[in-house]
Amino acid sequence: MTAPIYGRVALIGLGLIASSMAHAMKAAGLAGEIVGYAKSAESRAVALEIGFIDHAADTAAAAVVGADLVVLAVPVGAMEAIAAEIGPHLAPGATVTDVGSVKQAVITAVQPHIPEGVHFIPGHPIAGTEHSGPRSGFATLFRNRWWLLTPVPGTDPEATLRLRHLCEAMGAKVDEMDAPHHDLVLAVTSHTPHLIAYTMVGVADDLRRVTDSEVIQYSAAGFRDFTRIAASDPTMWRDVFLTNKDATLDILGRFTEELFALQRAIRLGDGAHLHAYFTRTRAIRRGIIEAGQDTAAPDFGRAPAASEGTTG
Repeated sequence: MTAPIYGRVALIGLGLIASSMAHAMKAAGLAGEIVGYAKSAESRAVALEIGFIDHAADTAAAAVVGADLVVLAVPVGAMEAIAAEIGPHLAPGATVTDVGSVKQAVITAVQPHIPEGVHFIPGHPIAGTEHSGPRSGFATLFRNRWWLLTPVPGTDPEATLRLRHLCEAMGAKVDEMDAPHHDLVLAVTSHTPHLIAYTMVGVADDLRRVTDSEVIQYSAAGFRDFTRIAASDPTMWRDVFLTNKDATLDILGRFTEELFALQRAIRLGDGAHLHAYFTRTRAIRRGIIEAGQDTAAPDFGRAPAASEGTTG
């Protein structure tokens, strides 16, 4: 056990990321006490039953009283209302962070409600599963995963360093970047791939020449991974695409151009183009494995109860 990095942590939202943070903090003694709030009374009761929070609050405002770290773990579309509610109740010197996969929209929504003397350090753990809710979390979710911080200009370096230490103590690798660049990077690595996965699963549903039973029974690894990604929380992903619209549309346009080029190569029987393209993309996949961000195992190293990497 290490000494607590934060004395009192308030988790606003008790889903996969917040519950995993709580499990990780408790496992390593990183927080003196953890207070949780979720809109659903059932979620609050489950969190108390499991024991990853010490106290449950009936409102977000009550949860943040006296907290030196507040984590906003709600869909991006709900951030502004939550920030407006908790703003007057934040303790001087506290840090507010979030776990949303879009950053510029979060800054726009939250920063106006953060009072002087409170540190606002947006964050994004690039880790997750297709599961949600307070029962879905586990302490090792962030191990060897990237946690991106996008401090706003003028942020106290000591506050950022303290939050970085927490993320690292939970097993994450931490990097910092500005919010617009973060949103572009994630449009490439997460948001557009999720949109493509949703589309591919939707196409299978529309192909009436293939029965539902055949789609399910004969799902090969490629389509099976599409369905795993497409099982992600619909509210979260609706908000991601609405709030990271420009970057996602930019990358989606580039994807469409690449797709047209592949269609042309297939139509013309241009095997050389296809082979060169697949060789280049295979090298990118190998680079991901060499960077330690996945495994070459046939099942991608994903245990059925703890698969990874589907949140933005």
